[in-house]
Amino acid sequence: NQEKRKATSALRFFAFNCCTVNKLTTIRAMSKPTIPVIDVRQRPTVMTPELRAIIAGLDLEGPVLDQLSRPLRDLRISVTDRCNFRCSYCMPKSVFTRDYTYLPQSDLLSFEEITTIAEAATRLGVKKIRITGGEPLLRKNLEILIAQLSALRTTDGKPLDLTLTTNASLLKRKAQLLKDAGLSRLTVSLDALDDGIFRKMNDMDFPVVDVLEGIDTALAVGFKDIKVNMVVKRGTNVDQIVPMARHFRGTGVALRFIEYMDVGASNGWRMDEVLPSADVLAMLQAQWPMVSLPAKSKGETAKRYGYLDASGADDASLGEVGFISSVTEAFCHECNRARLSTDGRLFACLFATQGTDIKHLLRGEEPVNADFVARYLAHTWMQRSDQYSALRQAGVIPAGNASARIEMSYIGG
Repeated sequence: NQEKRKATSALRFFAFNCCTVNKLTTIRAMSKPTIPVIDVRQRPTVMTPELRAIIAGLDLEGPVLDQLSRPLRDLRISVTDRCNFRCSYCMPKSVFTRDYTYLPQSDLLSFEEITTIAEAATRLGVKKIRITGGEPLLRKNLEILIAQLSALRTTDGKPLDLTLTTNASLLKRKAQLLKDAGLSRLTVSLDALDDGIFRKMNDMDFPVVDVLEGIDTALAVGFKDIKVNMVVKRGTNVDQIVPMARHFRGTGVALRFIEYMDVGASNGWRMDEVLPSADVLAMLQAQWPMVSLPAKSKGETAKRYGYLDASGADDASLGEVGFISSVTEAFCHECNRARLSTDGRLFACLFATQGTDIKHLLRGEEPVNADFVARYLAHTWMQRSDQYSALRQAGVIPAGNASARIEMSYIGG
């Protein structure tokens, strides 16, 4: 039965690609019938009596799968659209100027609203929640939200894998508060060890030493699982790859290399600035013998490698590196992530142009509880067919920026 399910899933994924290439519309007929489909992702949702009846009657006893049989397991929540860095691949200073208009405070989801949506998501099988931004530590009293989310449980009664991505500019003063509130893990964005290169990349003249001190503080207060994400951009920081690996090797901090992605519409992405992960791995293997490690969970984005000891075995004390290769090795077929924007829209893909408004449910004339939100999320997820990176890699759609694509600072990385 397991092999049959895998074969069926692969067939659906292949069929969907074929339908896209030929501009056919038969994929829905090939999918398992679920509920009447009303596409709520392309416009602000009006909660009509018909839609309310469909959602209220949705059966959540079985698995909630999208059109390509992918479950929802990971929810990434953006708590602010503001950041104190101006990295060119995310929030370039030429676009995000001092006069840039951010979301007003009243448009942001409150901590209670975020917690309600998160609770609803856990009922659908979400096991991991990542807090992101913008720079999430700019959100005042964030530790209160962390405490609320850490009290939630998965469908099997276990604590959530609760993590946060930060540029670490404020981590030194916030690490203890976050740990005490129940945060499980940390991911730090750091693109260079060389201070000059780092200052140029963050474009706010922020020193690298402050980030490193933030990481050291997080380790000192008891965080056991810290990752550092390095976006590799050809012509900018390639010479920092080996120094970064050497610095974090054996420290207990895992380093991940991320291919420069065509996210949003403002970063001027070009394919010739992408350094494939295979090339990064070759650079590292020229320095140290390495071995491929198995995935920790289904849908994991990073391919992991460990360092070998003198006997040729994986030496866990030396740590690991990972590669996120959404440009050259798309992993859409296993993507189980959704993103909640700062103002309460659910996005089914990092490269999306539209999101489903969730906030209106909580602030409408007829406020709803977490059970109804869960059914609404399920209804939305069951319509999902996004696989942008796979289609770009296959040449079905062109690489590069789309004018309407959502910025990463709005929905998180």
